[in-house]
Amino acid sequence: IKVLAGKGLVESRPKTGTRVRPRSDWNFLDPDVLSWRYAAGVSAEDVTALFELRRAIEPMSAALAAKRATPAQLADLNAALAEMEAVGDDGDRFAKPDLVFHQTILRMTGNELIGSLAALVETALVMSFRLSNDNPEGQRHSLPLHREVAEKIAAGDGRGAQQALLVLIDNAEEDVRRSVENRNRRREEQRS
Repeated sequence: IKVLAGKGLVESRPKTGTRVRPRSDWNFLDPDVLSWRYAAGVSAEDVTALFELRRAIEPMSAALAAKRATPAQLADLNAALAEMEAVGDDGDRFAKPDLVFHQTILRMTGNELIGSLAALVETALVMSFRLSNDNPEGQRHSLPLHREVAEKIAAGDGRGAQQALLVLIDNAEEDVRRSVENRNRRREEQRS
């Protein structure tokens, strides 16, 4: 109960007991709350919310990274990209370097506030990976998009990096929507 209260989901008061707080009071940015929300099932609205969050954070982070990245950070970004290329279609193994790739971009901004969003973005990315993990084609076509983001950042092209990451997110959203639709269709077929 203390954990739930700490996350703003419930409140405990003497003599009245524990009550669930209104959803408007919940902190949906808490990584645990976000994870619990999607563990219960994913709707089209959930996918929209997830990718709106990513669009609000990641493209601008890529633009800042293009201006501020250190050589060591660029090496980390390229190492993550190389690992993604090496694991290919293995969705479970692909997810880790993909996550490192996106977290590295946040750190490359040099902005501690943006960097602190890494856990939040991690939760959003992990949920994206889980939702689209059954689509190796998505990983195959995302590699050139990741490569373009890395190249634009390395070239110091902030606007290009921002646009490339936006295209990457748009494609990821299409993959997730397709996977969610397929899962929902299979569930309906099993019920019939």
